Order: sequence, then C-alpha cells, then structure tokens
Amino acid sequence: MKKGTVKTTNVLGIIAEYNPFHNGHRYQLATAKRLTGADVSIAVMSGNWVQRGEPALLDKWQRTELALQNGLDFVVELPFSMAVQPAHLFASGAVNMLSLLGCDTLAFGAEHPDMDFSTLAANRPASQTAHFKQFDETYPTLFNDYLQQQTGIDLRASNDILGFTYVAANQQLQSPMTILPIQRLASDHRSDALGDSSIASGAAIRKALTEAQWPAVAQVVPQQTLTALRTQQTVTWDAFWPLLRYQLLAQSIEQLQRIYQMSEGIEYRLKQAALEANDFQDFLRRAKTKRFTYSRLQRLCVYVLLQVTTAVPNTLTRYCRILGFSQTGQQYLNRIKKTLPVPVVTKVTDDWINGPYFLDYQAGLLRQMITGRDQDRLQHPVILR
Repeated sequence: MKKGTVKTTNVLGIIAEYNPFHNGHRYQLATAKRLTGADVSIAVMSGNWVQRGEPALLDKWQRTELALQNGLDFVVELPFSMAVQPAHLFASGAVNMLSLLGCDTLAFGAEHPDMDFSTLAANRPASQTAHFKQFDETYPTLFNDYLQQQTGIDLRASNDILGFTYVAANQQLQSPMTILPIQRLASDHRSDALGDSSIASGAAIRKALTEAQWPAVAQVVPQQTLTALRTQQTVTWDAFWPLLRYQLLAQSIEQLQRIYQMSEGIEYRLKQAALEANDFQDFLRRAKTKRFTYSRLQRLCVYVLLQVTTAVPNTLTRYCRILGFSQTGQQYLNRIKKTLPVPVVTKVTDDWINGPYFLDYQAGLLRQMITGRDQDRLQHPVILR
C-alpha cells in the first residue's frame, strides 16, 4: 500500500460503468482474479451518468449491488467531474483513484490484449493535450496514424483505444500499476447487434432493451441483472428531453456560452435543434456536425442540464465515495481508510452537498426527479453479506 502503509494484500483494480452489468463483465472479473490471484477486487465506477454523456440504465446503487453479487469486493464512485469527460480525462481520474486505493494491477478488456500498450503510450505525441482539445472525429484517425508510424501498431478497435488511455494515465503515476489486458470475447464495444453468443456489448444490450428483446437479453446478462432490468425503472435520455429542451430554449446564447466545453458556436446549433426536434434522438441528429461526436454532444447536454460552467469542473480526486463492498472489501477499507490522502465518504451531509459533492448530488437529483428514488441523502453503502 502506498503512503507508507505496509503492503500485504494483492489488489486488483477495474475501471467500469456496468451499464448494465453483463456476462462480459463477469468473465473479465473472474479472469482477472484468476490470473492475478487477487485478495481484493476494486472497481471505480461511473455514477448516474456515464462517460458518453448518457444516463445509466440502472442507478449507481443498483449497479453496485449487481457487481458485488457477481464477485466484486469493493465499488467506489468516480466523481461526476471525472466520469462525464472525454476519454483521456475519464481515464486519468479513474486510474488515479485506483492508485490511491492501493491497487497493484489494472485489468481491462481489449480486442488485442497482446498489443504493446506501454510502447504505444510511451510514443503518444508530446502535444497530446493540445490535440485532444479538438475533440473531433478526424482526430482519432490522425492520432492512430501517428502512432502507427511511430510503432507499427494499429490502434483502431474501441476497447484497445480505451486500454491505451488507461495505460497512458497509468504511466504518469509515480508508482504505475501492472497492466493486465484481457481478451474481449464480444463484438466491438460500440456494436449494437446481439449475436448468438452468451456475451454481447453494452451497446447491443441497451438497444435490445429498447426493443423489448427479453429472450435475447436473458442470454447475455446474469440472472440478477435480468431481474433488475425487468423489475426496476430504467432511465434513458428520453426522460430528460423536455427539461433539456426547456433549458436550451430558455437560456440566452450568452448563458449557453458559459457552459463547460461549449465552443465553436455549437450553442447556436443546439438552440435551433431544440426548437425543431421532436425527440432527443431527432435533436442529436439535427445538432450533429463533423467536428462534434454524438458523445461530445451528449456530454454538453448533461452540462446544460446541470448548469456546469467553465468554473466548476475539477478533475482532481478530492474524495472517495464508497458505494458498496463485500465482507472482504469492508475489511480492506477498514485497513486503508486512515492512510488514504483523500476523505472517505460513506454518508453525504449538507457540508458535502454544498461543497465537493455538489455536482454528484445534482446529477443524482436529476435521476431522482424521474424515478423518485433517493440517490444520496438517504443512501448508505451496499453491503454484500
């Protein structure tokens, strides 16, 4: 363990969204535990909004319980200020959190696990930060071409790209974790088609759910997940569309220009699309440009809903919000919590709501408006007995 603590426990770290928790996640976790012989497995998980700017189907507590039921020991929330960000900032926040929690190994799924991720990360452009600020669709191609010229490695598959961002962030740590790429058995992470396999991508599962393809979904998720999806209220962008449309139409251009990551005049296009669109998907199609990916547009929409201004986001880890643990995870938390360099939060108080936890609390309130289920004030960590 870092920060002067004697290290006697083998700790596995995973970066997750579990939207929803499916058979591929269960396979990845079981494989990583077997290969590492880990004593404790920890996931840093997005809260109620995920990296692509979408509301999670199930809330963070429901997803935590499903992960614990399927073998995970410890779930920590990735703060909103890191979770709903471009991939490199998402990766940096999550990797730093796992490092703070004393993880020895960082496991992640990859289409090509034998790829030399460390060499790729070491050869990323020196001007990477400036390049990333473009956030457009042409940049990934240019970035891959650069890396291919430098290393001879083709970085195009979506999970390979995610793995690259994790490894690049890991290399910035004072004491980097061991990386463990695990073969992804399903189709591309972004594929929206269910096949005959018992493992499918999250995108395919979410699409199948919108079409009520329950027999197909039942083949690719654990029973606990299937039950939760059938019995709990799931949430999509459609639920927030009326509020988003109101915000975009009611606010002036000057107000929208103060929203985090609002740039290049996209605020004009968003207002016009909100005026003309029939629903959220229609709105996205109208707002889409070559330089703005759907994920970037969706993140902007979340920032509009929450009124996140350029002065608000802080990607530094300022707290460790515990979402749940098994008995093994609880024992590990008891060992490390006094030596962690950031506060451990198990109960949200007014001081936290009005301070560092403000954005996460507001993000939870948005969901609570739809489902009626409290997300923070009345919640305590999920404990798997």
